[in-house]
Parts: sequence; C-alpha cells; structure tokens
Amino acid sequence: MPESIVAELSSRFGEDTIKPLTTRDETPTLRTPQEKIVAILQYLKSEIKMPFRMLYDLTAIDERAYKKEQNGHKPCDFTLVYTLFSFDRNLFLRLKVGLHGEFPSQDTITHLWPAANWYEREVYDMFGIRFNGHPHLQRILMPRTWQGYPLRKEHPARATEMGPFKLFDEKVDKEQHALQFSPEEWGLKRHSDDADFMFLNIGPQHPGTHGVLRIILQLDGENIIDAVPDIGFHHRGAEKMGERQSWHTYIPYTDRIDYLGGVNNNLAYLLAVEKLGGIDVPLRAQVIRIMLCELFRIASHLVWYGTFAQDLGQLSPVFYMFTDRERVFEIIEAICGGRMHPNWFRIGGVAQDLPKGWDTLVRNFVDYFPRKLREYDKMVMKNYLFKVRTKGIGIYTLEEAIEWGVTGPGLRACGLEWDLRKKRPYGGYENFAFEVPVAHNGDCYDRAVVRVEEMRQSLRIVQQCLEYMPAGDFKSHHPLATPPVKQHTMHDIETLIHHFLNVSWGPVIPPGEAMVCTEATKGWNSYYLVSDGNTGAYRTRIRTPSFPHMQMIPLISKGYTVADLLSILGGMDYVLADIDR
Repeated sequence: MPESIVAELSSRFGEDTIKPLTTRDETPTLRTPQEKIVAILQYLKSEIKMPFRMLYDLTAIDERAYKKEQNGHKPCDFTLVYTLFSFDRNLFLRLKVGLHGEFPSQDTITHLWPAANWYEREVYDMFGIRFNGHPHLQRILMPRTWQGYPLRKEHPARATEMGPFKLFDEKVDKEQHALQFSPEEWGLKRHSDDADFMFLNIGPQHPGTHGVLRIILQLDGENIIDAVPDIGFHHRGAEKMGERQSWHTYIPYTDRIDYLGGVNNNLAYLLAVEKLGGIDVPLRAQVIRIMLCELFRIASHLVWYGTFAQDLGQLSPVFYMFTDRERVFEIIEAICGGRMHPNWFRIGGVAQDLPKGWDTLVRNFVDYFPRKLREYDKMVMKNYLFKVRTKGIGIYTLEEAIEWGVTGPGLRACGLEWDLRKKRPYGGYENFAFEVPVAHNGDCYDRAVVRVEEMRQSLRIVQQCLEYMPAGDFKSHHPLATPPVKQHTMHDIETLIHHFLNVSWGPVIPPGEAMVCTEATKGWNSYYLVSDGNTGAYRTRIRTPSFPHMQMIPLISKGYTVADLLSILGGMDYVLADIDR
C-alpha cells in the first residue's frame, strides 16, 4: 500500500475516513464512507499529485450471502467498487463503499468521468442500486421489461430454477412497445430552427455493426447530430455464470467473451485465480501461454484488418486475410485440438505439453507472414480511397481517451506509448523483446497503423518463443492446480482421492480478492474475483475493453456522415460479446 496516498487522503478527509484493506493482488484498496466518496474521487482525479485520471472500472458486490467478516469491518448489504488508474504512478487504486438497505442509492460521478455513465447504468441494471443525479438511469444490458436484478444473490442462476418460458401475445406487444425509441427520453430534439431531424436505426442486423448492435442516429440530412448506442442483445450472463460454476469449469466460458481473442480471455481469468491461490506457473508453461496469446492476437487483428477494409469497399483483403487466419488456426488446432475456443489453459499452466512437430508449424508461419503483411500494406494501408475514408475521421485526443477509459491500440494511436506487457508485465512478458507501436493523430487511420504494426511485434514474440522454448513442466505441481498431474494417481489412495476431487469439484480457493489486468487484443481486460473460500467465485467481474470504447460513439461520430460511422465502427475493433458479456 503506498503510504503517501493513505496519509494524504487521511490528512485531507480525516483519519477515520480511510481504512486500508488487504487483498491477494496487492492492489491498494481503501474503504471509505459513502458520504465522502464523491469528494475523494474528485480529489484523486484532479487535485492529488500524479492524479488517477482514468476511471478503469465501477462495479458492485452483493455482500448479503458472504458469511465471513472481511478485514474486520461489519458486513454491509452491498459494496460499490471504484477502480482508478494513474499513468503517472503506473498504479491501480481500488476504493470500496459499503451500502445498506435492500435497494440503496449513491450519488453519481458522471460529472467527474463521462465513462461512469454506462458503468452506473450497469450496476443499476444488475443490482438495483440507484445513482442520484444520473442523466439517464435505464437498464443497459437487460431488456427494459426484465423483472429483477440478475447479479443479486436471490436471482436465479440457471434456467432450471425458473418457470417455463411462455410467449403470450400480450408479452409480444409489451416487448415491441419497449423497443420503440423516444428521442425526448435521451434529450434529443426532433426539430431545429431550420430543419426536421431524421432518426435512423443502424442495426441490430446491419453488416457494418459486426454483430447484434443497434445505434439510433439523429440526422440532419447525411450529417450525424447525435447517436445512441443500444447494446445488450448479446448478453448471456457471463458474470452470473462465473458465480455458479467451479473455478475450473468456468474456463470454457471465458473463451466466449472476446471470441476472437481466444486464450487471451483464459489468461486474464487464470492469472487472477492463481493470485488468489498463490500458484506459481512454471517457466515453460508461461512461454507456451504467451506464444498462444500472440498467435491469437495476430488472428484477431487479421479479422479486424480484413473486415475493416471490407466495410470501406475493398472486397479482396478479407479473403486473403481470412486465409492467413486459417494458417494460424492450423497451429492452434495442432497444439490445442480446438480453433476459436480451444479451452486449453488451466489453473497452474496448460492442459498438456506441446505436441511433436509444433516447432515446424510455427517456424513455417514466422517465415511466411512478414511477406504477406508487406503485401497488405500496399493493398490496404497505401490505398488512396482507404486513406480518404479513415484519415481525420473519428478523432479523439489523448485526454478524451483517458476520460472515457480507452485502452489498447486506441490509446496508443493518441501518442501514449503504454502497453501493459511492457509497463506492468504479467505471465512472463518481461522476458521478451518487442516494441510498442504508437501514432499521434487519434483517428481511424492511426488506429489501423498501430494494429498493423502490432502484428509484426507479435510475430517477434512468437519467434522468441520458438527459439527459446524452455524445458520443464507444463503445469504447476501446486495442490490447487487443476487438473492435478495424473502420473502418480495409481501409487497411493490419497493422491487418487486428491485427483478425483480436484477434477470433479475443483480446488477450494482461499478467501480474498484479486484482479489481474492484461493487454488483450482490443485493450485492457481483467477479471476481478472475490472468493469466500469455496469451490467457485463469490463474485466474478469481467472488465472488457470494448464496453467503454462503444460508449464513445456519440462523442466521436457527431459532425460526420453515416458513411463515416462505418469507418469509425470498423476502426474501433470491438466484439459484441466483449461489450455485452
């Protein structure tokens, strides 16, 4: 815990205001009174030296089923969790506020961070906690007609706990009525002094939205006056499922969050579980994980590259790039047995060792791919029409990016050389040499420049994995590693019982909380896990990069045309499951 922050906050707001808490991830965590949290956040953002300028995440925990007292405090009914990040300090800071009552409320912080808008709506949607002063406190992931708050502990976690679904005519009429868009609800006007505005639905089945996404545009002719993203069509309760599955059986569910990022999803989750369990991963397993993550980064960027060009009118690139993606999947399938969703990482390592011949497949790709990237540069990046459609479109500044919680290539395209693999290395990335590509204009073209160069850097990392793959174990021998190593199970009954329990129930992870943030394919991805000493998580929070990125659409599309919106969406590189979870 940085003592200076505690001392400074205590001096400013009173000694009894700040209470440091102990966590498994060693992230500085402070408990603060409800009535002072807004003032404390204001101070941390704007007044403290080396401020915490980014609201990284905002979520809640239903504490009512947690039986143990945490760090000596009297249990509350709900806890709000604010996670901030300081680029100057290279530090996350977690602030926790206890709330009491069945349906508590808290003052909004949307006047401090615009990114808080969607996060507060999500907390209201999932927990029923209201935010006083919020400009538009509506459900965001669930349908408006939904009954109950899914992440409260009394809400069913499985369909078998609910009655059979019946679609009556009355329900159809009610749902259709709820889908109607009223501009006045969102502060939009139907008229100006000299024109009538038109409202246009883009999606939820438009090819340019790359998934089930609806954006309602307020138009004056072809020009966008305002936009309202409507998300949640893809929501399937990923966080709720994380609280009903065991630590081990939840791994396949993480594959489906950023479904183009593959094992990058597994890694963020497993690093947090391993923090909670105190599990060290062998060096060979770390290098194998990194190699697979970077191969998936290339595969994900190829999908973005080809479809982005297609959105802007180029048809050929998507066929060439998907063919190269198949080459990556041939390696993935040979190693993991699966392709898009390999479910291959495990608590403590990976499922099995590398197969014979893996190195030949990887070497062939490393030799082949640089030539193809140069070919794509000529085909796409140097294409005159591509440049016209992307340069100067969808611009945001570095300050705006930080205010809205932008991370990954979108942040680096604003000139900030910040990659978690370099700045806060995790999982063994500190052992690899690579560059962090940046650009400076913050437009659609520069976001493309960064991603294209990232593929070259990922290839460098893969090549290092190929040349320096260490010998050793592919999985930890820690008793909480799951499944445990099987070779000794037939020697004594105790080992056999241990293996059986760890495979069937999974490990019992000690009480505590941990979050590990990774540089996923689209930005910063993290799993914040709370354990109450059971075979599954008490609370699973998934913070994805696409969620805050999509919230920026109204800001960065105003003043552009409908055609420009497709450039902005394509250049953003989001995945709907990453937004909706």
